[in-house]
Amino acid sequence: MADTVAVAEVPPKRSRGGRKALKEKTPSTNEANIIAGKVSESSASPISKNQQSKQQSFEKDLLEMQEKMQQMRLEKEKTEELLKARDELLKQKEEELENRGREQEKLQVELKKLQKLKEFKPTMNLPMLKEKEQDKKEKKKKNGGSETKRPSPPYILWMKDQWSEIKKSNPEAEFKEISNMLGAKWKTVSAEEKKPYEERYHAEKEAYLLVTAKEKREIEAMKLLEEEHKQKTAMELLEQYMQFKQETEKEGKKNKKEKDPLKPKHPMSAYFLFTNERRAALLAENMKVLEVPKVTAEEWKNMTEEQKRPYEEMAKKNKENYALEMEAYKQKKDEEAANLMKEEEEHMKLQKQEALQLLKKKEKTEIIIKKTKQKKKQNKEDKISDPNRPKRPPSSFLIFRNEARKSLQEERPGVSNPTLNALVSLKWKELSEEEKQLWNGKASEAMEAYKKELEEYNKSLASTEATN
Repeated sequence: MADTVAVAEVPPKRSRGGRKALKEKTPSTNEANIIAGKVSESSASPISKNQQSKQQSFEKDLLEMQEKMQQMRLEKEKTEELLKARDELLKQKEEELENRGREQEKLQVELKKLQKLKEFKPTMNLPMLKEKEQDKKEKKKKNGGSETKRPSPPYILWMKDQWSEIKKSNPEAEFKEISNMLGAKWKTVSAEEKKPYEERYHAEKEAYLLVTAKEKREIEAMKLLEEEHKQKTAMELLEQYMQFKQETEKEGKKNKKEKDPLKPKHPMSAYFLFTNERRAALLAENMKVLEVPKVTAEEWKNMTEEQKRPYEEMAKKNKENYALEMEAYKQKKDEEAANLMKEEEEHMKLQKQEALQLLKKKEKTEIIIKKTKQKKKQNKEDKISDPNRPKRPPSSFLIFRNEARKSLQEERPGVSNPTLNALVSLKWKELSEEEKQLWNGKASEAMEAYKKELEEYNKSLASTEATN
């Protein structure tokens, strides 16, 4: 055939080991035509279309990759700049925090000084009179009398008895009408009928006057005691404050507020028990202190109920023990408060007695001044007294006072006379009737001896006068 192209024969390769070369297949006519077409195409166009498209897509991909790489470089540079800026900000914040910490330390030192001055507590009992008692006294002054109810006059007492009878006979009558009827009836009541109501009123009035007089005396006595101690307490307070100020200036720092060591500590929760247990292990692994809470919180969150149970049981037991300890602590505190209240009441009683003693002393001085004025007007016979006349014996209270004063002076050396007298009077009031009878017996024996001596003295005086 004319179109067919002869294919050059390829010499067969000799095989190793002297093997015979395989016989070459003779191509068929169709295969020869195909080979000839391929050869003609390759000779006509050196690069096929397929290869061109592949090359173009490869170039595009390469360009895209280069652009992405460029973008990534730019982003990397930006992130590096941002990280540097963040590091600088962190450094600045750390410096600011350090500066603030120093300033806070200085402020805390100054505040501690001021707080120490605020917590100045004097040892003396100020004010002597409680605010409630002062308010009561002011109310009494405003009302112009005592808090005790005033006695009702005879007409009011009679009206209370007659009201129910008038109301029964006139059930439809109003309050004003009944009062008018009773007023008219009172005018017709005789003096004999009015007499029991008047006697009742006078008895109630006498009791009321005794109560009000006693209250007025107590108020006057407490005022007198307050005025006497005012200057003394002010000087003591000033000395204590100056001493306290010097101590604060020397120390420069105030100790923390003292907590009650006997008060039981609040129990920890299950989570805190777990964190305390885990903290030591995490710190042993060279973990930072600030990272430990985050790690323990995450671990606790991921724990199962079975893993949490032992910590919860331990926390429950601690809570029960804490409740029992707190009950005992509160009971103890209540007992201490009750004892303190008793001590305050006793102290107040003692102050009242002391105040009354001062008032009596003042009244005695006034009486003495009056007597001295009266004695100037008396005759010389009244002034002159016989030294041989027997002296009147002391009363039971005076005998008790003389012995009690000796024992109290031994127990409390350096106690002032007013407080000593107040303590004696309190002891006398607290004595039972049987104990008082013993002192009354001593006084009666002394009185009988005095009477005998007085009779003998009078007889001797009469005999001397008869001889003269």
